[in-house]
Amino acid sequence: MINAKEHGRFREFCVSLAQMLYRTEVKLRTNIMGEPAKHIRPLSETRAIENGANALAEGFLFTVAAGLILGEAWRSSRSQSKRRDTVDDQLDSLGTQVTELTTRVNEITARWEDDLQAEKHRNDELSRILQRVVEIGLRGGWAEFEDTPLQIPRIQLSPTPLPTDATDHTSGSEDTRLESPTEESDPHPTSS
Repeated sequence: MINAKEHGRFREFCVSLAQMLYRTEVKLRTNIMGEPAKHIRPLSETRAIENGANALAEGFLFTVAAGLILGEAWRSSRSQSKRRDTVDDQLDSLGTQVTELTTRVNEITARWEDDLQAEKHRNDELSRILQRVVEIGLRGGWAEFEDTPLQIPRIQLSPTPLPTDATDHTSGSEDTRLESPTEESDPHPTSS
């Protein structure tokens, strides 16, 4: 404040600022109380310099504080914007991955369904062939069911006599012939 008293321009600025603030304050006070504003006596020069210097100091502090608050808000806004952009990019990336994985799962599912249909078709074909082989085997005498009215012919292997003709070279081959089940050809005779 000693400097304000010594410096002419700064002193004039502080005095005019303090007088203006004082007049504004008095007018507001009288208007709020409902009284008309009468003649406002100006502040003394010493008190005006002190009030002006205090107003400048408070204004400077307020400006610095407001600047810091605005700067922090702007920095926070930028960091949130960057974070939002990063999150949006990650969401887009995850969405793309989900789409790709869904496509792959659908392809694999379709391939499995095709393979399953092919296996079912092969299974049905093998089942049909096996059933046909069993039917042919049952008719040909490969198996006999006991205690059934169905009599399946038996196959008996017997050695064939040697051929007397020199042109026949099938010596030692065995002949299979079907015999109907009779009492004479029963391989398991019952003893009486």
